Amino acid sequence: MSTARVLLVDDRSENLLALEAILQGLPVNTIAVTSGEEALKRLLSEDYAAILLDAQMPGMDGFETARHIKQREKTRHTPIIFLTAADRDAHLAMRGYSVGAVDYITKPFDPWMLRTKVKVFIDLWAQGQALRQTSERTRDLREREGLLTRRLDQARDALAAWQDGRDADPEIDRILGLLEPGQA
Repeated sequence: MSTARVLLVDDRSENLLALEAILQGLPVNTIAVTSGEEALKRLLSEDYAAILLDAQMPGMDGFETARHIKQREKTRHTPIIFLTAADRDAHLAMRGYSVGAVDYITKPFDPWMLRTKVKVFIDLWAQGQALRQTSERTRDLREREGLLTRRLDQARDALAAWQDGRDADPEIDRILGLLEPGQA
């Protein structure tokens, strides 16, 4: 099974470094990018257990980035946790939730709380991976079962045809009778 990835999106490199340090030791690869555009490019080619997304960035902000993420079929269900330095503003938090965030955390925040939340998404991702593998294995086994069932049906048909041919030919019965012990 592959290792979960978490996408870190923040326009400030010191914030990305801090997030990487907070998540260090978890069973996760962190991928850090400095813009919403870079995040969307990464999401085209890789799956992520979660996205930690700065709400306020120059250019494409976190809200617009999240809206694009949630519009794509492939990334629609990827959990987004907004992180922002803005004062706790109910309007901004509601805006974050309305574009699909699972959480909206203002800085400064408790690193252990963030770490615990991310760990939950890593665990859910791993369970999803295991479920997909089990589903693929089940599908493969069902295909093999179908193949074996078809072969067994063919063998039964061949045996039935042979039996029908044997019953129709008394000479085969006489020869088989000679081969059986005590029938001479």
